[in-house]
Amino acid sequence: MTHPPHSPDTVPFSSPFSARATAAEVIEGVDLGGRRAVVTGGASGLGAETVRALATAGAEVTIATRRPASAEPLIRELATVPGAGRVLAEPLDLAEPASVDTFTRAWRGPLHILVANAGIMALPRRTLAPNGWESQLATNHLGHFALALGLHGALREAGAARLVVVSSGAHLDAPFDFDDPHFERRPYDPWAAYGQSKTADILLAMGAARRWAADGITANALNPGYVLTGLQRHVDDATMRAFGVMDASGNVTPPPHYKTPEQGAATSVLLAASPLAHGITGRYLEDNQENGAALAPHAADPEAADRLWAYARAAARGA
Repeated sequence: MTHPPHSPDTVPFSSPFSARATAAEVIEGVDLGGRRAVVTGGASGLGAETVRALATAGAEVTIATRRPASAEPLIRELATVPGAGRVLAEPLDLAEPASVDTFTRAWRGPLHILVANAGIMALPRRTLAPNGWESQLATNHLGHFALALGLHGALREAGAARLVVVSSGAHLDAPFDFDDPHFERRPYDPWAAYGQSKTADILLAMGAARRWAADGITANALNPGYVLTGLQRHVDDATMRAFGVMDASGNVTPPPHYKTPEQGAATSVLLAASPLAHGITGRYLEDNQENGAALAPHAADPEAADRLWAYARAAARGA
């Protein structure tokens, strides 16, 4: 049984796992044999840890990535794990609508788990996708929206599917700007662009939770926390020092409050595969718990979710 998102009488979701739990700990004892999953950006970072956990539990996992060859080491590794599900890689460029369309059209059969994990962050200059979309919005949200929409039939076919959308605490200061989402008129700010895309990701989960509940599909968003991965590759040294992760000599060391990638992927895996999250939908989690205080009102607004759904759907059709 699913709960309506943000219903006043909905009990906040909680789990027995702490903020430092790993993806392996969250999925221990879970059998995903016969389940099929897609993880975007699954060749590295949090995505790779998500793939590792799901496959080790027996799921067949498709790594959707711009460079499938980059997934080969992980595929070879998991091929040696007893009981692991098959892992394969397929090309997907979320900023290129034709690539998303090719991926979704080629999919056959049910899809039990879709983890919208791939992302880019804080591009220093306004960069556009081939069709003119601002790149962070294109990759982090609009591409994932089109992917989920294109795979909706496969998720419905699964009977009890889960959509998991990786957002960020960066959404707190950046509502979605419906008047100028691609920074055509307002000054471009790398963090505002990133935060806006992550607000949009939460609204995607909220919109899907309401629309697809009758299809047996749950949809949730999450903040993985502070984790050092390739996501920071566009962040300049001054900002890295301000974050406390780089010293004066340029050495990168995570502070105590940062998680390892294995810990950062735990909430994704909890929502994607744990029986504890069965029927949970329309929620926003961090540190393996639901925390309403960590969710900005602009990311929990049903009206904004509906408006964005219409915008993203029109964008996907017009691409």
